[in-house]
Amino acid sequence: MSVEPVTTRDYEAHTSSEPLQLTKTEIEEISEMLLYEELSRARIRDLEEGVRAQRARGSARAVRRWSRVARWAARRADRYQDPS
Repeated sequence: MSVEPVTTRDYEAHTSSEPLQLTKTEIEEISEMLLYEELSRARIRDLEEGVRAQRARGSARAVRRWSRVARWAARRADRYQDPS
C-alpha cells in the first residue's frame, strides 16, 4: 500500500469548486517571482558551466603531471636496468 503525501495546496486545489480569480497585482507579483526564479536558475547554470570548465582544465593539468611522472619513472627504470 502506498500513500501519496498531500500538501495544503493540493488539498485546496481539489476541494475548491470555484475558479481562482487573480487580480492584476497578484499576476504581476507571480510574474516577478517567476522572473527571479528564472534568473536564479540561469546563475546556477552559469556556475555549473564554470565548474565543468574548471574540472576540464584540472584534468588536463593532471594528465600533464602524470605524464611527467611516467617519463621520470621510465628514465629511472632504464637507468637501473642497464648493466653498463
